Amino acid sequence: MTGVHHGLGLLLVLLPTVSASSTGTVVRINRAALSYVSDVGKVPLQRALKVIVPPLLDWRGEMLQPTRIQILDVRVPHLDLKFIAGFGLRLMATANFTIKVFCIPEPLELVLPMTLTADAHVARGPIRTPVVSISTCSPLFSLASVLNGSNSTSPLLLVLVQKHIKAVLSNKVCLCISNLVQDLNIRLGTLIGLSPVGPESQIRYSVVSEPIITDDYIALDVNAILFLLGQPIVLPLHSASFVLPWPVGTEGVMATVGLSQQLFDCVLLLLQKAGALNLDVTGELNSDDNPLNTSALGRLIPEVARQFPNPMPLVLKVHLGATPVITFHTHNATLRLQPFVEVLATSSNSDFQSLFSLEVAVNLSLQLSVSKVKLRGVTSVLGDIRLMVAASNVGFIDVEQVHTLVGTLFQKPLLDHLNALLGMGIALPSVVNLYYTNSEVFVYEGYVVISSGLFYQR
Repeated sequence: MTGVHHGLGLLLVLLPTVSASSTGTVVRINRAALSYVSDVGKVPLQRALKVIVPPLLDWRGEMLQPTRIQILDVRVPHLDLKFIAGFGLRLMATANFTIKVFCIPEPLELVLPMTLTADAHVARGPIRTPVVSISTCSPLFSLASVLNGSNSTSPLLLVLVQKHIKAVLSNKVCLCISNLVQDLNIRLGTLIGLSPVGPESQIRYSVVSEPIITDDYIALDVNAILFLLGQPIVLPLHSASFVLPWPVGTEGVMATVGLSQQLFDCVLLLLQKAGALNLDVTGELNSDDNPLNTSALGRLIPEVARQFPNPMPLVLKVHLGATPVITFHTHNATLRLQPFVEVLATSSNSDFQSLFSLEVAVNLSLQLSVSKVKLRGVTSVLGDIRLMVAASNVGFIDVEQVHTLVGTLFQKPLLDHLNALLGMGIALPSVVNLYYTNSEVFVYEGYVVISSGLFYQR
């Protein structure tokens, strides 16, 4: 009984991705997903419907004798799903049961056609995950046909066999569907699990309202909570809810995910508080690629040359005290960093001596992409890096002179570090073995939209 949630469940496990809360995220599962779910769900549904039929007890002479019955095969040639506005989903399927009856004088094989209709209600559960429940289930059986042209079975026995099989399947089919939906709800419950974001930090999603269900899609509001060392990161409350326009993104895709700027603000705040955006850039002596040493700096600042007659390596300690600022305009995402850079030199006794510190402003272009279940980013510098001296222990500093040395050597390590961090990705709501595929990312004023296909990997 582990099959149907791979089909019907594939649609529903994606629902938790949406929100009008402080970190608004909105996901819509569109009608295009239903045909894929129907195709994927046929084989698991066939396995689920292959239930055990108890023997038929009938009178032979003066004794009650059992006749063994076995379902040899189940084929589901048709499976269709559609949305029920304001309620959930309707499943419609046809199935053919191949059944063997071990009767005397010879076994009998039958094909029993069935039409199944089931309505599933989708709601928000008590632990803030989607909960699915079967409200109606109606199997309808047609007359069975005898295979192999066998006609030695008595008409009365054939009638009794069909009546027995239909009575058993009428109960077992719906019970099986209900059990599978319960298995699905257990799987849906894993959506509130923690996913790593970076060192000592995690993200967790939860459904914050009842689903919105129309003839075209199912959507849920989901809140993303980020944790640092087990404690939630709290943003100032936003008065405006995040509303995702309809339609938006690519027409005809299976899933549309809307991510508000509030979510990105929270992620960047988390990374900044965790210190994940900080880095050290270390110089090496006798390196043409990295001339971060007192000799190179001394040619620009005489006091450095005086204090360090022998070349010593420099270290740039980059610290982001201010939270990065992300801005979304149509077709354009930018990231503004304002790191504090302290320039230190290694002295002869291996201690660090602070030479001067800089306040830096750098604007970055941000490109977003989706890989399986993660949203990833890559940045590049926009324009020039601006430097301003914050403090100096080596006298007057001409910013224009040190700009090339410090700015150039600072830029590549910063980008490498930031892109490595953003390349790890932020987990989107999902469950095991379910992935976003062929995804496109669109940037709009104040939010991001992911238009994606779905893929379930067995």
